[in-house]
Parts: sequence; C-alpha cells; structure tokens
Amino acid sequence: MLEIIPVTALKDNYIWLLENKINQHAVIVDPSEHEPVLESIKTRGLIPVAILITHHHWDHVGGIGGLTNEYDIPVYTPKNEVVKGSTNPVGEGDIINLSELSLNISILDVPGHTSGAVAYYTENMVFSGDTLFTAGCGRLFEGSPKEMYRSLMKIKGFPDDTLIYCGHEYTISNLKFASIVEKNNESIKKRLDMALQTRELNQPTVPANLEIEKQTNPFLRCEEKSVINAASTWAGRILNNPVEVFATIRSWKDSI
Repeated sequence: MLEIIPVTALKDNYIWLLENKINQHAVIVDPSEHEPVLESIKTRGLIPVAILITHHHWDHVGGIGGLTNEYDIPVYTPKNEVVKGSTNPVGEGDIINLSELSLNISILDVPGHTSGAVAYYTENMVFSGDTLFTAGCGRLFEGSPKEMYRSLMKIKGFPDDTLIYCGHEYTISNLKFASIVEKNNESIKKRLDMALQTRELNQPTVPANLEIEKQTNPFLRCEEKSVINAASTWAGRILNNPVEVFATIRSWKDSI
C-alpha cells in the first residue's frame, strides 16, 4: 500500500515521500532541504531506501548531503547533468526497481527547463520536477522551446488518470495566466476557484490528474484554436505550429 506525502520546503517547494505503508520503507523525491525530510522520516518512523532527483537546480538537490550523511542510500540523478552526491545516473529507457516499495520506476528524458532533466513515472504517477507544473510549465533556462514542447508531449501521452506531482505550489498563479490566454474556458475558471479555496485551507493543490491538465493548462493546449488565436494576437502575427505557439505563450508568461 503506497502513500505519497508532500513535505513543504523553502518558499513553495514540494519534496515528495513515497511510503510503503506496510513496511515503512520510503523514497525521497527532490529534497531541496534535508531538515524537513528528516523530521518527517523520524515522525513517521520511515526507512529511506533511495533519493530521486529530477534536475540539478539547487532547490531540488540541496538536501542530498544532509540525507546521505544519515542514510547510506542510492541517489538517482539525470545522467546528462552534474549533481553532487549522485550514485546512479539515469536516463530515458532506464527502469529503477524498488523492491521495498514493489515499484518499477521508468525514466523519461524531459529537457527544456534544464538540458538534462528527467521525470519518474510509475503506477499512473509522474514526478515531473519543474518540467510540467499543475496548470503550467517551467521556464526554459537551458533548453529550447522545441525540446520543452516535446517533453511536455511525452507526459501528455500518459493516461488521463495519471497524477502530476510537480516541484512547486504554483497552481494559482498558473491558472491566473491560463485565464488570460483562454478567457472563455469555464474549466479554468472552476479550477481557479477550487485552487483558491484549497489554498485558503493551507492544503496543497498538487497533485492534479492529467485529464484536468489537458483541459486547463495552456502549455498542453497549443493545438487548440483558442490558444493559437490568443498567442497569435499577443505575438502580432499568425502562428503556424504548436512549437511557435508554445514559445509565444512561454514568453508571454515570462513577461508578466
């Protein structure tokens, strides 16, 4: 029996703990800090067995050293990035067998936010780091719009009930932008209202399933006429393909 536990860190980061409720073994995803993770581990009586890293940014790797000082466990990191403390570089096509949690985790290369970012997929869950956010996507710090769009399309290809576990609580700001791009999208309006209520209760809006992402996330909707028209208006020219549309709305959001 698997439970996914959000551990809040820094300003708006999520560190994810995957816990086997039967034997208390756990996997840690993107530890930005070690202190809140250690507190959760000790409070719950967990036994860490691995750390999974999606990309090299400091706010996803800062806790590795503090955790590996306490626990001698493997650290899985993108093979195309340098991450201090890495023991097991991984890339697309690799599978991590975590027998303690009865999980096989598939690796996807998802460059865009960084040049070598990866995502971890298992049991209709994807840990997407800063590639796909709830209702948004990451900035393009190292990759190209074409790379990022392809990465998002990989994730979009999963079943609709796939849960998106991303690295930050950005849902409200992302939905506010989405409502600018698609002013008449009722699904966005409803989701924004729900997200505001959720955050008023100090609850996470993450995860979200892929079905609602396809309805409300403009970065997954670059082939929709409403998004194409909005992007073309903002760009001041007719856009002819989804990558152009994606690059335009990413620049648009960056400018706000």
